[in-house]
Amino acid sequence: MPVEKNKEYIVDIIDNGFQGEGIAKIDNFTIFIPNAIKGEKIKILIVKVLSSHAFGKIIEIIDSSRYREKSDCDTYKRCGGCNLRHIKYEHTLEIKRNIVQSLVNKTLKNKVKVEKTIGMENPYHYRNKAQYPLGKDKNGKPIMGVFANRTHEIIPIEKCMIQNEQTEEIAKYIFDYIVKNNISIYDEKTRSGLVRHIVTKIGIKTNEVMCIIVINGDEIPSEKELVKELTSKFPKVKTIIKNINKKNTNVIMGKENITMYGSGYITDKLEEYTFKISPLSFYQVNPIQTEKLYNLAIEKANITKDDIVFDLYCGIGTISLFIAKHAKKVYGIEIVEEAVKAAEENAKINKINNTEFLTGDVEKLLTDLLKNVEPDIIIVDPPRKGLDNTSIKNIIKTAPKKVIYISCNPATLVRDLAQLEEKYEIKSINPVDMFPYTSHVENVSVLTLKNIL
Repeated sequence: MPVEKNKEYIVDIIDNGFQGEGIAKIDNFTIFIPNAIKGEKIKILIVKVLSSHAFGKIIEIIDSSRYREKSDCDTYKRCGGCNLRHIKYEHTLEIKRNIVQSLVNKTLKNKVKVEKTIGMENPYHYRNKAQYPLGKDKNGKPIMGVFANRTHEIIPIEKCMIQNEQTEEIAKYIFDYIVKNNISIYDEKTRSGLVRHIVTKIGIKTNEVMCIIVINGDEIPSEKELVKELTSKFPKVKTIIKNINKKNTNVIMGKENITMYGSGYITDKLEEYTFKISPLSFYQVNPIQTEKLYNLAIEKANITKDDIVFDLYCGIGTISLFIAKHAKKVYGIEIVEEAVKAAEENAKINKINNTEFLTGDVEKLLTDLLKNVEPDIIIVDPPRKGLDNTSIKNIIKTAPKKVIYISCNPATLVRDLAQLEEKYEIKSINPVDMFPYTSHVENVSVLTLKNIL
């Protein structure tokens, strides 16, 4: 090995990796260094050595990048949430474009040029959902915050630059109430104690707030008083829910929700559409960028009133309803039953009657649906693992004239595009910055069937 653990080296950063980390090489041996920027010269300490690569940490920045800036968050290095917070925002957009372009160049036959990343005008406090774990510090004192990167150690956070400021204040108030009233806090090691998480959701356009208290039990002591205090101090709180999670699991929320106050849901608007948001339903965490993402997808798809559209992994029907006014009929498929019910309700709320939502696994239901309906356009928005092979084969076999692939993981996106490009021409790949200052990047890819007029 050309490097040794616990030894110092001076290196040049030649690139940035998929997590925003700096990449250096010593005798062609790759070293990954968090918080380093391409173009910098840095003194590093090697902290881990594997057979194919090593990890280092910055000891001293000898030559600093012109894109480096002082972070406005004291805990971002430990939290790991905003791992690009030391880089000027405009340059983070270029890093994300380069990450996608690099994957395209390595994987696809068609070396399509990736478009510029669509950024956010004000990339702060954009998240409409927050999940705060509760625990105890080394002295047994109750704490609320976020998990340290790749651990279950809770870091207390006074102010987060990407969370909504209103809901952050509300979560702190709930935590203070729990501490003040000596309500027990869950201990992961002993699996004892009551309160596990505080979850908040807010409608950015409506200002309606949902509070969810995740408990390892059935009742919260003094819960009526908590409801009274919370709604009196924060009138925008429209519903308060206790979520029951008694399992020994890393999953934050259980399946049972009990409404303590309000209707059990809130609403938000994306452009002219109203969406009902329940405790367990998925709703994009950055609705400002979501509007840009969906409008881009619709513009690229060029849907007409003659088109039948399939929306796979449709969630609560957000993009289905955006599409509906342009299309003849939209079929949405989603595995989460509660999300499908919400999608159907959202269609009614918005007086849209040319949508149909189906509950089940995309892999199976797409096969069944294709026996009866032939789509003109298929839109997919899968989870991070991407599309399954059966669905890819079904798309290729059915051969809709266009496929719009919305992806939250560039690695699985290009893997799937490599299979689809045998029959489809990749017209464009457009990154959208849904999660500013993090290494995540969403993409809208447009594919058209080859050899059609």
